[in-house]
Amino acid sequence: MSENLNEILSKSIDIVKSTGIFIKNEQKKLKFENIETKNIHDFVTYVDKTAEKQLVEQFKQILPEAGFIAEEKTETRIGAVYNWIIDPLDGTTNYIHGLLPVAISVALQKNNETVLGIVYEIGLVECFYAIKGGGAFLNGSKISVSENDKVEKSLIATGFPYYDYKRLPQFMSTLQFFMKNSHGLRRLGSAATDMAYVACGRFEAFYEYSLSPWDVAAGAIIVEEAGGKVCDFDGRNNYLFGREIIATNANIFEEFLHNVKNIMQEK
Repeated sequence: MSENLNEILSKSIDIVKSTGIFIKNEQKKLKFENIETKNIHDFVTYVDKTAEKQLVEQFKQILPEAGFIAEEKTETRIGAVYNWIIDPLDGTTNYIHGLLPVAISVALQKNNETVLGIVYEIGLVECFYAIKGGGAFLNGSKISVSENDKVEKSLIATGFPYYDYKRLPQFMSTLQFFMKNSHGLRRLGSAATDMAYVACGRFEAFYEYSLSPWDVAAGAIIVEEAGGKVCDFDGRNNYLFGREIIATNANIFEEFLHNVKNIMQEK
């Protein structure tokens, strides 16, 4: 089909916001016995699963031929051309403890290229979105990455690994370096939100390892369309399935990548 991405985006935002209302309303009903443990620090609730089912069923109405790469695997069919990449509730640990941020992350790929991304942070009712080549927006207003040109003047976001601790010593060294050589570090608990905040200039950079495609697909296109840079720890483009990502404004990209790459490669 000849898709109209603007129309798909508009319908998708409505779907995501509707699901966001469901997630917000369910939070007060959630009990700890409703929480399942996927790994020692990785949780899922009926809210994650129900929200994903809602998203999947409604996205099927927009693009019937599309497949899905979804965190909770409520639908696993892969499409020949189109695929939605969905995290129905990014920040589940925050959610079950009554904290923010909590976000829905949705991306659409065409022939393995991300062409649309939405990150909806439910607590502050902030909808970040982008279409390939069309710029990035927050609640209808165009956004861009910050213009800070030095890591030492930057506020940096990161996330902690849930279960893959093989690279933890090197990662801890990066924390030590940026504590000493930047405006500070923040760990919000939602990678999708971290990347959206890079896109609108609240953070200068975000980096993390042990991530999945649904954590980063939407945020990556939003950062790029806001004028930022995205790569893996080697500076290549294998961030979607390579389980590591750097997202920065354009001005500190080379310096930040150099620091992360060198420290993470230390023995």
